[in-house]
Amino acid sequence: MATRPLGAQISHMLKDRGVATIFGIPGVHNQEMYRGIEEAGIMHVLARHEQGAGFMADGYARATGKVGVAYVISGPGLCNIMTPMGQAYSDSVPLLVLSSVLDETAATRGQLHQMKDQEAAAAAVCDWSVTAKTAHAAYHLIDRALGEFRTSRPRPKHIQVPISVLESQAPGAPAAPEWSAGLVEAADPARLEPLRDWLRASNRPLFIFGGGSVRHPHVTLGATTGGDQVARLVQTMGAAVMTTYAGRGRISPDYPLNFGSLLARAESAEILGSADLVIAVGTELSEVDLWRDQLGHRAKLVRIDLDPEVLTDRHQADMAIRAGAYGHLLEVLTPMADEPAKTGWDRAEVAAFSARMRAQITAERPGILPVADALKAALPADTMIFSDMTQFAYAAKEVYPLDRPNHWHHPYGFGTLGYALPAAIGGKVGVGKQPVVAILGDYGFQYTVQELAVAVELGLNLPILIWDNGKLGEIEDSMIRAQIAPNAVVQRNPDFLKLAAAYGAAADEPATLADLAPALARAFARDVPTVIRLRADIALTSS
Repeated sequence: MATRPLGAQISHMLKDRGVATIFGIPGVHNQEMYRGIEEAGIMHVLARHEQGAGFMADGYARATGKVGVAYVISGPGLCNIMTPMGQAYSDSVPLLVLSSVLDETAATRGQLHQMKDQEAAAAAVCDWSVTAKTAHAAYHLIDRALGEFRTSRPRPKHIQVPISVLESQAPGAPAAPEWSAGLVEAADPARLEPLRDWLRASNRPLFIFGGGSVRHPHVTLGATTGGDQVARLVQTMGAAVMTTYAGRGRISPDYPLNFGSLLARAESAEILGSADLVIAVGTELSEVDLWRDQLGHRAKLVRIDLDPEVLTDRHQADMAIRAGAYGHLLEVLTPMADEPAKTGWDRAEVAAFSARMRAQITAERPGILPVADALKAALPADTMIFSDMTQFAYAAKEVYPLDRPNHWHHPYGFGTLGYALPAAIGGKVGVGKQPVVAILGDYGFQYTVQELAVAVELGLNLPILIWDNGKLGEIEDSMIRAQIAPNAVVQRNPDFLKLAAAYGAAADEPATLADLAPALARAFARDVPTVIRLRADIALTSS
């Protein structure tokens, strides 16, 4: 183990642990971290802003299932990446942020990039934030973070290293520990038969699948969900299914008893109230999943989750099981594979519910669903989508049929603008030739528009769909509902097509819905990103 400056050793350590890509921005305070990147054989993606670096690492992690790593400087660099850290915390994304920190701040004031308490500031938006004061501590903490990503709910971690420690000579990191292949999936033996008994006694069981239910080696990122065993067992049983937005694709959208990702619709509470057993798997059932206080169930509620906080929340489960969702369900359901199917659910009631909800969405946001339908028809089957906080995504993600999990990524919990473009860049870096699309609003695009330069620099054939209504449409609608005169919701946009050209990207503007598929085909054929401006009235004016 050759002696090198610790900053270089950390890069070698990360490479040894399987990290192939780092997103970040170098500065005087963290330049020692960059000494070893090239030597270690790690790809570094230079973001244009630390917020972009964080979202890129987040997108990379969501797209690949691997850890997203970001390097930032002390002070403003860390502050700039705190929004992505908050987003990763709310959405359970394995994001590792490594930063420098000043050696001493208590007795000295006025230093470059000085903060009162950098460690505590980061701790407010991540799982934990700690300072590694020695090489041994740095190695231990990195391994602790990587191990926890594999064995517990994945949430962002921040490790900061004093500048003098980064500069100091250090031996190489120890050999990587023997980690398990994935999340701890052990089922609770004491709950297996009781849960089977409840399932046998039910005639209208309903499963709710969340984002935690798709994070398993057997739930393949690139395969349709008809192939994994849990999905087959649930469908063979004749159980009904609902999913959160993050759980979409867990069960095939073609399954006749799949109510889809419509939990946030008020009428879904009536469906849940008609079930005689509800099993919520890998989901918080949080505000952004339901947009109401109560789930609506009247029968027994079972919760299966890795997070003990989820198991003791306001929904008051009748049976709370702390376990990996996939492993526990597989062990519960496998012995029941040959039992008679349930007959309590009628596919006609599912179809009628879905039709009513689609009509509601169409009335609330006219002109969006035809565009979503055209987008689905135009995109390759394995396209991965990254969306922003925009009305188009709000409507589309309720009805867009996903036949595979982990293929639509959105800033669900924290709900930050500017997520989609850098996250799609990170996702595209991670999945390579697989098609990736970014969907964002005209306002959110301008939060992180500078990252377009990164996509051009990397030669990414990334279509970037801008839903352009010239305003903060969702906020305007909310103000009107609250009887507030709309204020500060209309902005003057730049010419997005000329802006794309200024960055070296291509640009397109379909005149009708029929022009969307050719525009996307051209975008995928290029070796630069393509900004595609979609007028918000395109469906209403198309012939």
